[in-house]
Amino acid sequence: MQNPNDTTSGAVALLLFLLLYFCIASANPWTRTVEPTSAKLSERTIDGYNPPVHLANLENKSIKESSGIAASRQNTNILWTHNDSGDGPFVYAFDRQGKHRGVWRVAGAKAIDWEDMAVGPGPKRGQSYLYLGDIGDNSKHRDEIVVYRVVEPRITQSDSSSTVQNPRVTEPADVIRLKYPDGKFDAESLMVHPTTGDMYIITKIRGAAAGVYKLKAPLPVTGVSTLVRIGEVRLSDMFVGWITGADISPDGQRVALCDYLAAGELVLPNKTGTAFDEIWKGSPASIEIGDYHGVRRQGEAICYRADGRALLATSEGSPCPLIELTRRN
Repeated sequence: MQNPNDTTSGAVALLLFLLLYFCIASANPWTRTVEPTSAKLSERTIDGYNPPVHLANLENKSIKESSGIAASRQNTNILWTHNDSGDGPFVYAFDRQGKHRGVWRVAGAKAIDWEDMAVGPGPKRGQSYLYLGDIGDNSKHRDEIVVYRVVEPRITQSDSSSTVQNPRVTEPADVIRLKYPDGKFDAESLMVHPTTGDMYIITKIRGAAAGVYKLKAPLPVTGVSTLVRIGEVRLSDMFVGWITGADISPDGQRVALCDYLAAGELVLPNKTGTAFDEIWKGSPASIEIGDYHGVRRQGEAICYRADGRALLATSEGSPCPLIELTRRN
């Protein structure tokens, strides 16, 4: 979304995608009909999750294109999000009731096309970090992409008075510059493993398997690091590759994935000593998260709750909804 032509072509591609999607929805294992109510979006459960619940709409109207979400590890019951391209380098804090808890400008960061975020470990032991993925590339012309890493702010009551016009400022961000080993790709999914600190990016490829790329920790902050392709995500529908958000569970046993309309989850085989990267050999199980006509209009963000017992999601558009799916077991 770096120029008007990119925006126009992206909008046309999205429109065509949605038209095709609805035409074959009955054949798509990730798509389920969901009739929203004032609270629950569905009465069915899929793969161990309770029906999605619309917790709130986000109070801060500056959040118009929520493209990433992460559960705070520094602040109880706080979530973070950021806008898609067109906004500045801002992160927004809010609580489970959708109440505004503050805006921070990420010091030393630029915002070309921020597409996802994650919470994870970093260079200082015991410290929680926010990772901001400037990884969008609709026109596939970027020679390198960037992930910003910044110490997660501790939120005080007075921070709720901050705005985009008068934001708080984070500590200086580390700049992690990246390139792919095999081309230029658009991507909207960024993950950081909660224990190892390894970084993962999933590309957004139309009509082909989505590539899974990895950078092992410790993550270099000098030079340009080359990602390593370690696998792919294959879904059993024609829109394989349209993955718009992802997250790794706090225990490192699950990966949540979402597209514009639906969601899925990979689970690590229950075997002693199984390496995390074995998870990419599996197939995502369908999770019902809400439909395009209802609360979740264009989903580009998903994360696990800090305790790992639920999934949380937002949607682009205003008002921005906050949706939660709790696990049954």
